[in-house]
Amino acid sequence: MTIDKSWMTIRRRGSSNDFWNGLQHFLQMAKPFVNDRGFIKCPCRRCLNNASHQLEDLESHIFRNGFMFSYNQWIHHGEPTTANAGMTVVGPSGGIHEMFDVLDDIISEDADEDAVGGPSSNEQYDDLFAALRSELYPGVSSFSSLNFLVKLMHLKVLNKWTNKSFDELLKLLKLAFPKIDLVESHYEAKKLMTKMGLGYSSIHVCKNDCALFWKENSLKDTCPVCSDSRWKLQSGKRSGKNVPHKVLRYFQVGPRLKLLFATSKTAKLMRWHSTGKSKDNDVMRHPVDGKSWQEFDKRHPQFAGDVRNVRLGLTADGFNLLGI
Repeated sequence: MTIDKSWMTIRRRGSSNDFWNGLQHFLQMAKPFVNDRGFIKCPCRRCLNNASHQLEDLESHIFRNGFMFSYNQWIHHGEPTTANAGMTVVGPSGGIHEMFDVLDDIISEDADEDAVGGPSSNEQYDDLFAALRSELYPGVSSFSSLNFLVKLMHLKVLNKWTNKSFDELLKLLKLAFPKIDLVESHYEAKKLMTKMGLGYSSIHVCKNDCALFWKENSLKDTCPVCSDSRWKLQSGKRSGKNVPHKVLRYFQVGPRLKLLFATSKTAKLMRWHSTGKSKDNDVMRHPVDGKSWQEFDKRHPQFAGDVRNVRLGLTADGFNLLGI
């Protein structure tokens, strides 16, 4: 028996017969495995097999939110787990990649809009999905183009490669392996990473740290406080290309927190304060053991009740907070 799972990664679900037919086949396969109350685990991108629903609710959940990419063996819904069960699985192209979990989390907030037919709000992710489905090299299914690029970028950071050295490495790889599916430069790689929530915003700053050239000040050429020029000057005149005195690089917290929960290893660490804390109440090994943390939990029980809650601390590192 052959199970076709290629429909799992279809994004325009509202206009796809393949997704609907695949979903109906999945529901028929899962039907005999509901519990005595008629409930079964839901593999939509929001529930992730952590919640159970009745079959009719399962259908609406999966159609609205999409199917969990990384759930490639349907062990909770009737697929045999033994290798000799006589089933052949036709899965998403490119094999099973850890990046499926990451993209699951990134695009989940747009799932509702994606299911209703019209223009997709997820069109910005088209390049990511193309790189995820693309083999790195013909015949190589262990790496997708996106998976390999992410690992390369990780090595660049760990070993402090320059942008130029990264560009030269990409050129060498393309020269040695003409059919390799890889970006042309570090600039293109960075644009792709930005779509995964790994980018940053550049905000110009007054050279005297008076103000940011941001929001209402974004178009100004002089500081609204001290009136000094925003741009570096040569012989009292602005150079041909506008070069700011200072640049603040703002890394958004939200997308990075989402990515920490998108992979199993870091997600486990993010929940440690709730699931792995010491049971010895007389010893403080972590801020979770402190009275301030426990008092906060009492005041905000709904927030504290979710094991995924995150507390952010602000450190001044010598900055005079009273001087602002």
